[in-house]
Amino acid sequence: MVKDVSDNNFFDEEKYEARLKEIFQRFPSVQTSTFKDAYKPGLEHMRAFAGLLGDPQDKFPTIHIAGTNGKGSTAAMIASGLSSCGCKTGLYTSPHILDFRERMRIGGAMIPKDYVYAFIMQWQETFEKLGLSFFEITTGLAFKWFADSGVDAAVIEVGLGGRLDSTNIITPRLSIVTSIGLDHCELLGNTLEKIAGEKAGIFKPGVPALVGEALPETEPVFWAKAAQTSSPLYFAERERLPEGYDFEQIAGGMDLQGWYERKNLRTSICALGLLEKTFPALEDRVKAADGLIHTARNMDFHGRWERVSRRPEAIMDIGHNAAALRNNFFELDTLSKQGKISSVIIVYGVMADKDLDAIIPLMPRQATWIFTTPETKRAMKASMIMEKVAAWRKAHGLGTERLHVKDSVHDAVLSAMKLASSLLTDDGPQPLVYIGGSTFVVSEAAACFR
Repeated sequence: MVKDVSDNNFFDEEKYEARLKEIFQRFPSVQTSTFKDAYKPGLEHMRAFAGLLGDPQDKFPTIHIAGTNGKGSTAAMIASGLSSCGCKTGLYTSPHILDFRERMRIGGAMIPKDYVYAFIMQWQETFEKLGLSFFEITTGLAFKWFADSGVDAAVIEVGLGGRLDSTNIITPRLSIVTSIGLDHCELLGNTLEKIAGEKAGIFKPGVPALVGEALPETEPVFWAKAAQTSSPLYFAERERLPEGYDFEQIAGGMDLQGWYERKNLRTSICALGLLEKTFPALEDRVKAADGLIHTARNMDFHGRWERVSRRPEAIMDIGHNAAALRNNFFELDTLSKQGKISSVIIVYGVMADKDLDAIIPLMPRQATWIFTTPETKRAMKASMIMEKVAAWRKAHGLGTERLHVKDSVHDAVLSAMKLASSLLTDDGPQPLVYIGGSTFVVSEAAACFR
């Protein structure tokens, strides 16, 4: 058990912040390092750590979710549906936006600071001895907290890939793969088939598996893996939704409003239907549907087409690869063509390991761009983004007068909001500020609004 932090003034805010900072600095994480350095493929150390913790992951039912895009939203939707039906539900996602504790929630409430501090104090020698990564530490922390809290269920999002991800020591009641796209190719493979194979690595013997989006390249991979594990396989796009879920009504009322969330919603509804045998409380589909509608509120979930200002209107979204940004940029273009917004101002930053060449052609042509550099060694310099985008636009006969650079996210956001404010009118369509390209950009931008 973690130490009783209620006695002897064990918890101290300053000590907590210092210890947490030390964990970030001493153990590789994607916040402070590169994916190559932070990602430790293999389950040996995670299994050893979990064993020392008493294998907490085996003490509650889990739902496991992998995918290139959509896994965080889908995890939050399913957790909200379960919570709304009265299940005490844990949710483990990554990365966080502002507070490290956002990664671990029960019913929307973050893990307490004193629990985190006590855990670190008790197990810090083990972190060193086993050579754990930051993600392995936080995964163990989440599993232990969920077990100690007596959750009825926990929804667990894969950190990266699936087959060799630290979370893959669980045997869930349902395995879910939301979508497959080309991302983290240097770690997962450079084809859709290879990446699908890594994601399908979360399939477990006899455990049902649900795929949110199947492509011609990936569907055979899922069938082959399901056959290998004797897993009943379902495709959300083809499944008939359970009665009692009015898809259009739920989609229209959801507080997760990006249009791409419709795919995640369909996957989530199918998942809740498949989970009814495990969690009979889900048979109250009215309550489950209400949970889906209020996912962001119930789970305190941020960074997905999130409105952070109304006048001028500003939206933040953590979509960062070509597949996700294609959806977001399409939505911005659609709003412009429909006359719902007068202009678009985009604050954009990107990590150096992303395929910027694939993203540039997707960028809205008429937008004003403010390129920026978040404070992480993984980030591509704003000047480099500017150079690449300007070269592409010139090669395609497009102007570069709407391209700007602000080296800090703070300055970029202030500049965008100032420009948008100057374009406000008393009536008619208004300007929209979009902030994204990276979780790191959204994280730093969020501090400007909160």
